[in-house]
Formats: sequence, C-alpha cells, structure tokens
Amino acid sequence: MKKHVAFLLFALVSIALYAADPVEGFWKSIDEETGKTTAAWRIYEKDSVLYGEIVTVPNQDDATIAKDCKSSYKGFPVAGEVNKMTVVHTPFIFGLKKKSEGQWSDGNIIDPKDGKMYKCKITLRKADGKKYTKEVLEMRGEIGLGIGRSQYWERIDETEIASLRSN
Repeated sequence: MKKHVAFLLFALVSIALYAADPVEGFWKSIDEETGKTTAAWRIYEKDSVLYGEIVTVPNQDDATIAKDCKSSYKGFPVAGEVNKMTVVHTPFIFGLKKKSEGQWSDGNIIDPKDGKMYKCKITLRKADGKKYTKEVLEMRGEIGLGIGRSQYWERIDETEIASLRSN
C-alpha cells in the first residue's frame, strides 16, 4: 500500500512539474487596424525561460532574411548575425521569466520588420465574457518606464498555420 501511495505522489508531482504553461503553443499576431493575421508564432519554454519564434508569415517566403535587424542584440539566445537569419524560426521573443502560471516578464521582443527591440511581458487573458470574449495572449512591448503598447494574440492550430502558408 505504501508503494502505491508513494508512486501516486511521485506521478502527481511529476505531472505538475512538467505540465506546459498555458501560454505555450501556437498563436497568431493580428494587425489592430486591418484585423488580418501578421504572423503565426510558436511560444515555448526551454530551461525555465520563455521564447517565441515565427513559424510563418502570410504572403512571405519562409526563407526571407531579417535584413532590417541589427547584427546583434544584448542577450540574444542564438549565435550569429541576426540580420542574416531567417524571419521564420528565429527566437525574436527571448529571456522571459515566469512570474506565475500564464504570466511571464523581464524578457525582450524584436520586431523583425524594423529591427527594434523592446522589453516584453506576456500574460494569458482567459475568456471572461466581458473584456475578453475568447482566450488571448497579451503581448506587451515597452520602451521603458511602463511606456509601451499591448497586442492581443489569438490561439491558432496547425491547420490554420498551413492555410496561412498557402496564401
């Protein structure tokens, strides 16, 4: 009996430790003015740090180079010149630390369109039927002193990602 209880306790602790944070997965960024998808992203955790990379951009070849970026950025997690990397599969979101489940901060995001880097916070906003009619990811970029703006990304599945690639 003691072995069963110990095994059950071990299993529950293991599941809790390895359960994915709800911000992980695929998300689409949306242009606030047009309502159109600007990119599909994969948000993932590695070694207790949160990262995000673009998996596709509508109407853009996946081999497009991030030529408008600088050659390097402080704390960038990948070796090499950023302005020679592809827009797709480069971790433009990096260094975020977990505050609590669904809340990450103290990281950075680089806009590959213009190469500007911002401080970054990510917060999962669950649907509440009021302000949030569906679950969204609040992606907040700041230049400092709390000055910045938020975008609200929507969860996306692999079928929708494939349809973005075919556009």
